Amino acid sequence: MSGKREVVLDTETTGFRADQDDRLVEIGCLELINHLPTGRVFHRYINPERDMPEEAFKVHGLSSEFLADKPLFAAVVDEFMAFIGDAPLVIHNATFDIGFINAELKRLGRRDYAAGIPLERAIDTVRIARGKFPGAQVSLDALCRRFEIDNSARTKHGALLDAELLAEVYLELVGGRQQGFSLAGLDGDGEAVAALHAPRGPARPPRPHQPSEAELAAHAKFIAKLKEPIWLKE
Repeated sequence: MSGKREVVLDTETTGFRADQDDRLVEIGCLELINHLPTGRVFHRYINPERDMPEEAFKVHGLSSEFLADKPLFAAVVDEFMAFIGDAPLVIHNATFDIGFINAELKRLGRRDYAAGIPLERAIDTVRIARGKFPGAQVSLDALCRRFEIDNSARTKHGALLDAELLAEVYLELVGGRQQGFSLAGLDGDGEAVAALHAPRGPARPPRPHQPSEAELAAHAKFIAKLKEPIWLKE
């Protein structure tokens, strides 16, 4: 597939401190080509190998019991890294998500992932929104309200659902939907379909707009008042 490739990414965690004992519990990604989803996604729940704090459970609803039989990060990392490739990563508050991913990569102790993911790869939609709407709320929910994006299914945070909503918010932040554009327009092969032009009927013949005698006389009278018109100069 040709075109500009980006990956929208979101995570859920056990807390806020990637540099201590908080861990990833969910990763959700979806692929964009020219800002439109292709239908390709990466979504995994992850066993954090620790308990789930009540505060975090209230945010995303992922319990220790639910995550107990899910794979460890080490088991999904290669598939995850292959999915994102070298594409720019569209993230809402990139420092948080990339910080957690890099902490997990560091724990693996693998030389091939030791460098982690540079923050410069991120397209941070929080920063974009703050630049466009100074002083306004820029949470994902607030931006969905601003752009009239339906987020009624978001009763709790979820990495893939939030990535899907963020893809719509991102499209609005970078210029908005063109008439006829649809994020849901995906064909069976996952190619983004954009109906840029509505069907049109047969072309109409041009309408004549010849000036009347009165209009020609008024125009000549106006021209006569001009001093040294440029078209008379050599």
